[in-house]
Amino acid sequence: MTAALPPIRRRDALRYFSLPVVSAASGVCGLSATAAQAQAPAKMPRIVSVSGATTEIVYALGAEKQLVGTDTTSLYPAAALQTPKVGYMRQLSAEGLLSLKPDAVIGTTEAGPHVVMDQIRNAGVKVELVEADHSWAEVQRKVAAVGRATARVAQATALQAKLDAQWAEVVAAVARKGGRKPRAIFILSHSGSPQVAGEKTAAHAMLNYAGLDNALITAGGASNFAGYRAMTPEAVVAAAPDVIVTTTQGIEAVGGLEKFWQRPGLELTPAYKRRALVALDALYLIGFGPRLPQAVADLHQAGLKAAA
Repeated sequence: MTAALPPIRRRDALRYFSLPVVSAASGVCGLSATAAQAQAPAKMPRIVSVSGATTEIVYALGAEKQLVGTDTTSLYPAAALQTPKVGYMRQLSAEGLLSLKPDAVIGTTEAGPHVVMDQIRNAGVKVELVEADHSWAEVQRKVAAVGRATARVAQATALQAKLDAQWAEVVAAVARKGGRKPRAIFILSHSGSPQVAGEKTAAHAMLNYAGLDNALITAGGASNFAGYRAMTPEAVVAAAPDVIVTTTQGIEAVGGLEKFWQRPGLELTPAYKRRALVALDALYLIGFGPRLPQAVADLHQAGLKAAA
């Protein structure tokens, strides 16, 4: 039989409620104020991202509140459009970046000019620039770099594991397709004269990942070229692409689909007869960010369907 507890006298109750309260600042379970302060999280780093892909990763890691500025290629997610802009990633100014008082600047080796990057480093700001070689390893390096810069290494590790699984799945799916690869060319026409993509470009890498042959590149032949070069009717006709790949921004810049197909040379290609065109958002298609597995899958499926 359990003994009844004696009634609490009023003066005992008053004594109990008058005991000092242990606050979070002074410590819990006997922690001293100094120990509690040592356990408090440090101030999270202020970040400027000068790459659309690294900006996406910042949001994927839930670190968007640490963003104090982004470049003009940072268009996704939509919230990134509302961040202070520091200009185009290749034409940055030290004054504009430093005015935002960042602790770190993250991007790729395409960011510049180099003298500006040096000025930012000399001002005591950490600079994380990932080599852009248009590979899956590039995406992995970006995730790791953003994780370090934002002090979210554990979250970056978890995100990378998820992305690696997605990448393995899409690579296997493309490989299973087999058969003849559709011939494709990539046209970049955001402004000025249109250009076509050769080797060592993000567009060329995407065509290969998606199971499409870059029709402008002949293995071991004289037509091989690296980077982008002006689109000529002769080169387009000789390439005889089954499908044209471009960006939605390129379609908009030229004034719509009908005007896009009016470019000289296209009317003599197999792609023109079927109006075989795949247009995807530029950042999504050639940004090499965390959505790369999905972009490859979409390009693969759309390319095969358009070329059929």
